[in-house]
Amino acid sequence: MRTVGTVSRGIRTPIIKQGDDLVKIVADSVIQAAQSEGFALRDRDVIGITEAVLGRAQGNYATLEQIAADVRAKTGGGTVGVIFPILSRNRFSLLLSGIAKGVDKLIVQLSYPADEVGNHLISEDMLDESGLNPFTDVLDEAAFRKYFGEVTHPFTGVDYVSFYKSLSDHIEIIFANDPRAMLQYTDTVIAADIHTRKRTKRMLKAAGVKIVLGLDDLLTESVDGSGFNPDYGLLGSNKATEDSVKLFPKDGQPFVEAIAQMLLERTGKHIEVMVYGDGGFKDPQGGIWELADPVVSPAYTSGLKGTPNELKLKYLADNQFAHLEGEQARAAMQEAIRQKRAQGESLVGQMVSEGTTPRQLTDLLGSLCDLTSGSGDKGTPVVLIQGYFDDYASN
Repeated sequence: MRTVGTVSRGIRTPIIKQGDDLVKIVADSVIQAAQSEGFALRDRDVIGITEAVLGRAQGNYATLEQIAADVRAKTGGGTVGVIFPILSRNRFSLLLSGIAKGVDKLIVQLSYPADEVGNHLISEDMLDESGLNPFTDVLDEAAFRKYFGEVTHPFTGVDYVSFYKSLSDHIEIIFANDPRAMLQYTDTVIAADIHTRKRTKRMLKAAGVKIVLGLDDLLTESVDGSGFNPDYGLLGSNKATEDSVKLFPKDGQPFVEAIAQMLLERTGKHIEVMVYGDGGFKDPQGGIWELADPVVSPAYTSGLKGTPNELKLKYLADNQFAHLEGEQARAAMQEAIRQKRAQGESLVGQMVSEGTTPRQLTDLLGSLCDLTSGSGDKGTPVVLIQGYFDDYASN
């Protein structure tokens, strides 16, 4: 019986630049790491590549002027509203600057007490003490300051109201949680939310908005030579320089399949490959949900489709096999797992799987990749996960 289960390794690579052959770099780096560290690659290993290096290798960038040109073309300029942006210097400030360049006046509607990923403008306690109803009350900046004063983010030390206001001389900020509040100011709206964008657009359309776009409707094709993303537009973009952003990578599916094929040819192993961005987890201290990308994984090989179908060993140990110990308990557990495999039926809704996580495999694996690689100076934009599909009965 094998004594080690899942292992996640960060794989160091050369610094990736635009135009690099990332397929070859990934394959070379993984094979070299296996040889250097003395481990063997196996069938159903998983390789994750962070979306950042794929976007960089593709040269998928856009400038503020290119963003502004697309905004102007699709909204007509004039007075435009931006609803529910997240509070982020890296994720949104440059997008806001680019949008502002494409309009005559910009009304920015911030949700309160927090944005959709948990960044707080104010604490829940401050909101409770104010007596405001966040479902109905609409505040302008003066009213917000009257109730709450200047409030800095606990992690970044930034007052996002002042920061976003400073990005252009024609930005006005309001505070409301109903997207339809924006229609008091303009009938041309950009929904900047990520995971709730479809609902926001639907509510605005039902309320009679003239033009409503999402960030996923901007830069869906090249503008003046820019990069683009046909599926997600500006969603998932990150600050690259002071006047440009790196977009979420495109053409991910042929990329992951090319890596899998190269590794099969060079190692003889059928290895799964995925591109990953933010992990889908929540910080318990700050209350921030990490997922600011539109999806955890925009591309992955077919073996990563679906959700886990696992027995809850703790439940079995406390119930069916509570009378067994030692070798008998181990043998009974392994036999139960083998029977599950043989039957191949879904365990959804059965007590023996209660408490297991019914999330997409790519969301679970992408979160593990994101935690392994980090976002700082580890230098491991490729992650190798081994043993993820093993179980207690695996040899």
